[in-house]
Amino acid sequence: MLAGDLMLGRGVDQIFPDSAPPDIYEPYMTSALGYVALAEERNGPIPRPVGAAYVWGDALARLARRAVDLGIVNLETAVTCAGSPEVAKGIQYRMHPRNLSSLKSAPIDCCVLANNHVLDWGEAGLRDTLDALAQAGIAICGAGRNRAEAGRAAVLDGSGRRVLVYGLAFASSGVPAHWGAGPARPGVSLFSSFDAAAQALVAAVGRDRFPGDLVVASVHWGANWGYAIEAEESRFARRLIDEAGVDVVHGHSSHHLKGFEFHRGRPILYGCGDLINDYEGIGGHESFRPDLRLIYLLEFDGEGACRKLEILPFRQSRMRLENADHRDVDWLFATIGRVCRELGNSVALECRGDDEHGRTIRATPVG
Repeated sequence: MLAGDLMLGRGVDQIFPDSAPPDIYEPYMTSALGYVALAEERNGPIPRPVGAAYVWGDALARLARRAVDLGIVNLETAVTCAGSPEVAKGIQYRMHPRNLSSLKSAPIDCCVLANNHVLDWGEAGLRDTLDALAQAGIAICGAGRNRAEAGRAAVLDGSGRRVLVYGLAFASSGVPAHWGAGPARPGVSLFSSFDAAAQALVAAVGRDRFPGDLVVASVHWGANWGYAIEAEESRFARRLIDEAGVDVVHGHSSHHLKGFEFHRGRPILYGCGDLINDYEGIGGHESFRPDLRLIYLLEFDGEGACRKLEILPFRQSRMRLENADHRDVDWLFATIGRVCRELGNSVALECRGDDEHGRTIRATPVG
């Protein structure tokens, strides 16, 4: 299971029984509770306080039916009740460490931390995040107490097969330059160029990989809005597959879905979109349908090629995932087809299921 940005901090954190202090230092909002109010104004009251599994809604039953081996998400928040806010950055996400129980209620095994919110509450907040996730038994990659730790792969067990997950970020996603981890400085695995990142991944995978391992490169890149894929992004993703032996490129940062392609049988997901956040009451960008959320399920053969890619569509309402109805799925089906064709590749799409149990979009490479 792969998904994009899991933003359980700020407003979402406030609906649980325990929450971090709501104070934030943003130009238009001084309390995280303001985002709860916006969501309730848009979609109705949230039954606060909610249980740990509340935000996952209909997704849990659908994932349980599929017996997911491993789940990987981009956790885009600090996990701390302390730290110093990055006031100049303008946005601050944090969640109470106890609310990691929400992560534990879903099949989430690894949190990628190479993103532009994990240090919203400073280096102390990052250290708290690393400690909290370790205590919860959730693997991490993409950030650490120094550069070596930030670049280290998370090593997961996928039904007897090792899965290596590397997290990396680029400034194009809004990661401040001073957040990059140093030899003795906490931070994220941040790269200034695609060439430097590719060389680092080639070396790391060559050092870490055993025969039979599956390798995931989880990349935080690009702007929040827009379907365009830059040519250098595509070249970089393909280079990771060709030279580093990466089996999946797991892209995130965009608040909505972006196109994907298969290269040598390996999926490149350029932008998985947000999974859960506190954006419901924020207007603008409606044409991208940011209220629709996707979970990607992938199956691989013994050689590492993807033999099945299924997309589970949801709509977020009242900070909870609900099955997308047939109108939403029709829009997703058409949009996915269009943005994939614009990448110049041919992907065959098929829609299955019904509104009661949830529809599924299946994608297979053509040619």
